[in-house]
Amino acid sequence: MEFLTPSLNKLLDDWLDEDLGRGDLSAAALQGHNGRAFWITKQEGVFCGGYLAKAIFSRLEKSVTVKLLVDDGQRINPGQRLLELQGPAHILVAGERTALNLAMHLSGVATATSVLVEQLEGTGVLLADTRKTTPGLRVFEKYAMRCGGGVNHRFGLDDAAMLKENHIAWTKDLGDALLRIRSRSPWPACIIVEAETRDQAVEAICAGADGVLLDEFSPEELKSLIPQLRALVPGQAGFRKSGHIVIEASGVKVEDLRSYSQTGVDLISTSASITKSSWLDFSMRFEPILSFK
Repeated sequence: MEFLTPSLNKLLDDWLDEDLGRGDLSAAALQGHNGRAFWITKQEGVFCGGYLAKAIFSRLEKSVTVKLLVDDGQRINPGQRLLELQGPAHILVAGERTALNLAMHLSGVATATSVLVEQLEGTGVLLADTRKTTPGLRVFEKYAMRCGGGVNHRFGLDDAAMLKENHIAWTKDLGDALLRIRSRSPWPACIIVEAETRDQAVEAICAGADGVLLDEFSPEELKSLIPQLRALVPGQAGFRKSGHIVIEASGVKVEDLRSYSQTGVDLISTSASITKSSWLDFSMRFEPILSFK
């Protein structure tokens, strides 16, 4: 995440404003001094947030230098230095909390993701995130998911159409619903249908869905069902992006990931990497300050 869009830069400004308010009252004690500091981790895991730290300090003062010692997505060990900073001492103090909070949270997400991805190693099955994210942090949490080895599902309702249980309950004709979505969507957009029963999954594929999300099926049920779904002839609801139907499992207990990976699914989606992750513990250590000449 070396490049930040205007909207993401605005988020960083908002978070800095939350902490700084009308200005850091302690800044006067540090005026006229340069500072040096470094980040150190107290825990092992996967680092995420270095490029955001650079952006945060740069927004406060262009003269601050941030040297990344660890790349986002790299494994870290207790006592390891993560980055080094130098610049006006009052600026380093002003950006410390916002930058650390963001990096510790995102590194926790990346670390939790990596633990789950390890269970799928060698299977070819991908671990995807969900829209269960912290408001205002979605793009950053999904970036952390990628740093941990996962892949991103849709970022929002405008990425792909997903018909979930409420849509299905209120839709009398699934094929007609898919046709109406196709006619109003850009051609690259996919349509995914969530299925809670075998009949719903069959109907979705026959209606022309690009993907089917199989929710809360057991591994044994999926092993029996997925070959049947792969053999179905798709319907005529517009056109499918490819001949391959993406089959996704959700509602999965994380301790059962390996079992689900043996069922023939393409993806397993989970919110656990984000909703159940813990922050990694980092500290910013300061070195002796130098007066300006």
